[in-house]
Amino acid sequence: MIEFAAQAPARPDAVLQKRGIERVHAILDAGEAILAEHGYEAATLKAIGERAGIPIASVYHYFADRHQVDLAILQRHLHALDEDVRAAVESRTIATMADGVDAIIDPMLTYFRAHPSCVELWFSHQRDQSLTELVQQYDDETALMLWEFAIDRGFLRQDTPLLVMQLAFEAGSRLFDSAFRRSPKGDDTTIAEARRMVHSYLSTYAP
Repeated sequence: MIEFAAQAPARPDAVLQKRGIERVHAILDAGEAILAEHGYEAATLKAIGERAGIPIASVYHYFADRHQVDLAILQRHLHALDEDVRAAVESRTIATMADGVDAIIDPMLTYFRAHPSCVELWFSHQRDQSLTELVQQYDDETALMLWEFAIDRGFLRQDTPLLVMQLAFEAGSRLFDSAFRRSPKGDDTTIAEARRMVHSYLSTYAP
């Protein structure tokens, strides 16, 4: 049996570290809430600090500017979204390329509708370049996952370039942007057209 030594009392630096982590979470939670309730322009560092109950000088201690807060919030969303998407792909019965596309679209749509703060950062045309790059990285990684899955299942020809799936994701992303500009919950008709467009395009590469 392994015996554990008695836990030493928390040191002052450990207490400070815990307090810092709690403050970072409070800042990000406040930023998410303001984005969801009032939109992108309202989520200034001043407003976030006031919402979190943290002096603006302390906010700057953890984040150099508003863009760093946005980036941290979006990274948190992407981690949760990626788990949802991968779970959908692994748990569903996917018999066609269309099923595979829906296994990506459905959890993304559900997540966006449940998290308007993610929509504000994902589709904002005022966002910092670092956010654009993060979204692009996520799209590219998810496109790679679906491309490998589709090739392995025989939904796409073996010689189908990865670029094909990347373009399908880019087109789908643009239509999602349009859907959420038309409605805060994502316009159903536009989403249906996005499915149709991506399904039709990928079907041209079917074996």
